[in-house]
Amino acid sequence: MEIIILCPNADRDIDFITSRKVGEMLEKHGRSVVFCPFYDDNTKVGAQVSGFTVDDMANVLPSAEMIITFGGDGTILRAARAASDLGVPILGVNMGGKGFIAELEVGEVGLIDTVASGGYKLESRMMLDVEVLQEDEVVYRDYALNDVVIRGDNKVIDLTLFGDGQKISNFSGDGAVIATPTGSTAYSMAAGGPIVEPSAHNIIVTPICAHVLNTKSFVLVSDRLVSVEIGYKKHDPAYMSVDGGEQVHIQSGGVVMVRKSGRYTQLVRLSNRSFYRKVSEKLGEFRS
Repeated sequence: MEIIILCPNADRDIDFITSRKVGEMLEKHGRSVVFCPFYDDNTKVGAQVSGFTVDDMANVLPSAEMIITFGGDGTILRAARAASDLGVPILGVNMGGKGFIAELEVGEVGLIDTVASGGYKLESRMMLDVEVLQEDEVVYRDYALNDVVIRGDNKVIDLTLFGDGQKISNFSGDGAVIATPTGSTAYSMAAGGPIVEPSAHNIIVTPICAHVLNTKSFVLVSDRLVSVEIGYKKHDPAYMSVDGGEQVHIQSGGVVMVRKSGRYTQLVRLSNRSFYRKVSEKLGEFRS
């Protein structure tokens, strides 16, 4: 029997109260449950959480039907990095801030009952492959569900944007966000970028605090090869982060190359809440 992995963020789901409740719910339906907590230094592999076994994600993913996360969108992004190669779908329970990627709020966990009977749908979300080139040599590779953020190292940087080798724009500013439609409601939106339906296939490039009056976001087709060249001002003028992860320093003349990935993140859908309603609710504008 395929297992269901529960991934509580230990900083959000205190004492695993919500994830334990969901685990008990699933076990009543005869489902096999394993705990893989995130951001938890105290619960070790082989331990028990109210009778549930704790294991390492890599050990149990090949046998998993689904991952259920309990936390914010960052928790989902971390699970997506592990799950995308095997195509294991993710169901997010929001215990964080806005939670645009999450399907359920904490008060809606009763809907997880339908998971046991297979009463759910899957939605594919495009991802991005990322490379950093220094003197034409690839020095870093990664992939993203949300976005790639390039920022100056506490100073303004010069960036030149290309699509398939053709110059699109150049500007000075704090940086740029290269986002998927899923990531359009994250940093890209905060920087003034457009909100794009998450099931669309586009690449969104949004300048951060550009020092040019008319600099706008660009929404590109998904098969475009996007490259961003770092201007020549100092040795380490910029850094890059992928889905909010570790900072990678980029030297002058370095190029960040982004393209649509062959990977996809599969998200579980249980509710009938539309994307438009979700955005309105999260931004505090919905009126019934």
